[in-house]
Amino acid sequence: MANLDGITNPPIDDLLDKSGSKYSLVLYAAKRARQINAYYSQLGEGLLEYVGPLVETNVHEKPLSIALREINHNLLTIENLEPLTEK
Repeated sequence: MANLDGITNPPIDDLLDKSGSKYSLVLYAAKRARQINAYYSQLGEGLLEYVGPLVETNVHEKPLSIALREINHNLLTIENLEPLTEK
């Protein structure tokens, strides 16, 4: 079963090493948490548009905690999209 220690696990310093900045970590984790939330919402409808949690979860664990653990285990990657420039 997953070890639930709150925001101290995974350590914030480890997460910052994987994302580069606090701002990108917040955006990255929030987007993934929304995807996990949408996955749970669509389960009852029979739709599978989003990927579920990639780590072992607990019933009472919040999507943001799940997303942070996925980031810490290197199960997700950040891709910076360059803005389109007009030529």
